Amino acid sequence: MDKGIIKGATEAECVVPGGEIGDVAEIIKGVADGRAFDMVIACVGELSKEEIVFGNDIKAGDSVIGLRSSGIHSNGVSMARKVLFKRWGGKYEPYDIPEGLDREVVYEVLEPMRIYVKPALKAAEAYQIKGLVHITGDAYLKFDRLMMFSRGIGFEFDNFKPQPIFELIQEVASEVRAPISDEEMLKTFNMGWGFAVVADKGDRDSIIDSFEKNGVEAEQIGKVTDSRKIIALYKRKKIELMKC
Repeated sequence: MDKGIIKGATEAECVVPGGEIGDVAEIIKGVADGRAFDMVIACVGELSKEEIVFGNDIKAGDSVIGLRSSGIHSNGVSMARKVLFKRWGGKYEPYDIPEGLDREVVYEVLEPMRIYVKPALKAAEAYQIKGLVHITGDAYLKFDRLMMFSRGIGFEFDNFKPQPIFELIQEVASEVRAPISDEEMLKTFNMGWGFAVVADKGDRDSIIDSFEKNGVEAEQIGKVTDSRKIIALYKRKKIELMKC
């Protein structure tokens, strides 16, 4: 765990001044039976007002650009382990290779989270970025944060490219626990896109090109609307994730 924190902080060029303790005994075992810990990192920094992306100038017609995720990242890990691993009532042993995966399921679930700091900063230096969203916990519901700063807007997503691990989780859940609806998947998992940038439609292609040049796969995954709703067009269905 320490190596991962060090690698992530180095890549993002940020300091780790402290953290907090959480009670997640099922995941991280402590030195004594029945005791455990979960490390949560807090970062601090300084920037000028001109550099802050407030998310308060977003308008209908703007583009939402998604950056490819490396896997499930930090969203839905508890759900994934309870569905996939026998230790928590799931289907597989850690080193099983389920059909559809190219490697052991434990490595697929624990694939390191992609860090987007440097590519995002480079794009922001060259283009007007109106909004930034880390698609982690709550997944596509996270876009409601921008709806609080730019009143009257909504979002519609129509481009999802979930890796095989997401399909596996949904498929196996029906066998070992209970079905997970498409709506719940979109409210829990990143479904292939780990970070999003909102920008003027006219800058879309240039911003995508900027990310591609910096080694991050990027595509338009949706658009800003005036619906005051978060809508997903997924598997030929229109799913309303949130209404404000």
